[in-house]
Amino acid sequence: MSDRSKPPEWSKPAAMAIPEGGFFPDAVEYGRYGPIFPKTPACYGFTIVAKIIPGREEVFREHGRTLEKAIEEQPHFLAPLQLHYLRWVLFEIEGATYFMYQGIFDTDFDKYTEDAVELFSQSGISTVFENLEGFPADWKTNPAAFVEFVRAHHRPSFLEYGEYPYVSADEVKKSLRVKALFSDILDQMQ
Repeated sequence: MSDRSKPPEWSKPAAMAIPEGGFFPDAVEYGRYGPIFPKTPACYGFTIVAKIIPGREEVFREHGRTLEKAIEEQPHFLAPLQLHYLRWVLFEIEGATYFMYQGIFDTDFDKYTEDAVELFSQSGISTVFENLEGFPADWKTNPAAFVEFVRAHHRPSFLEYGEYPYVSADEVKKSLRVKALFSDILDQMQ
């Protein structure tokens, strides 16, 4: 079967079981800040679970509204992070409130970290992570401290699935633009 007749990688859903600890022992890649979380069919990403500073629940909700407004005013505000999605959750364990951050993006962890530090340092909008117990006060000038915090609070998944595996957010958007253009062309032919 030639490469042209082989179906593209994205055309077949894929799942990947991830070993305990989040890395494949024989294929660990190292970046500037240590091991890079592996690319999976869902692309790159991480999940952290951390305890919030008591009494800061409303700060998290307000920060969500701040980001919503920033994106409404400047739709590509988070574009440097090459995100597919983010999910933020507050929940209680034994009377303490915890925050779960889940992000899937197209770059490796080192680049995502550096881009996030730069974006929030320059924008005037700080990170909600500042309201988590133990988050480094010098995160804007010390990406390594940010990385250390994330790694200490990261909860690796043990399975990741992609309906259209390994496809970047830009590729999805390009495909949707082509679909819209094609639809317009068909409409004009009628």
